[in-house]
Amino acid sequence: MAGFKEEFEKIYRMYFNDVFLFLKKLSKDESIAEEITSETFFKAMRSIDNFHGKTEVRVWLCQIAKNCYFSYLKKQQRTENIDDMDFPDTQDPIEERMSKQYDAKQIHLLLHNLAEPYKEVFMLRVFGELSFKQIADIFQKTDNWACVTYHRARNKILTQMEDKDEQ
Repeated sequence: MAGFKEEFEKIYRMYFNDVFLFLKKLSKDESIAEEITSETFFKAMRSIDNFHGKTEVRVWLCQIAKNCYFSYLKKQQRTENIDDMDFPDTQDPIEERMSKQYDAKQIHLLLHNLAEPYKEVFMLRVFGELSFKQIADIFQKTDNWACVTYHRARNKILTQMEDKDEQ
């Protein structure tokens, strides 16, 4: 048990900052990010037996963090306006359009209904700010696969947004 504790402390020290910065970017609130980062590592420690090494530890932790953040939002019954979200400078039209026309809840509903692997690839690229190479490594695919999958996901979301606009 002592070995487990030391190993987990090593993971905590190694990935705390990555998870915190990811949550800070999502929440736009340092205190919320701190709170959810703590919850993330607590949940990770409780579910470490479910980690099979199919993804990087950082990605696994960020996935837990994202789920904790969405649960937090549900509990608070609060949604944030997507205009307040700070996307990278390399925004493409979908992120720009999303930020202008939809609130966070609507976007998350569209993403929730998106099939895998499109949903995860899109979220890793946009919210996790991972490169296509990093995404490809996670899925054990090529960089080209990650790029194509991201753009297909993007097009699926655009189509859903256009369909909603026409209604």
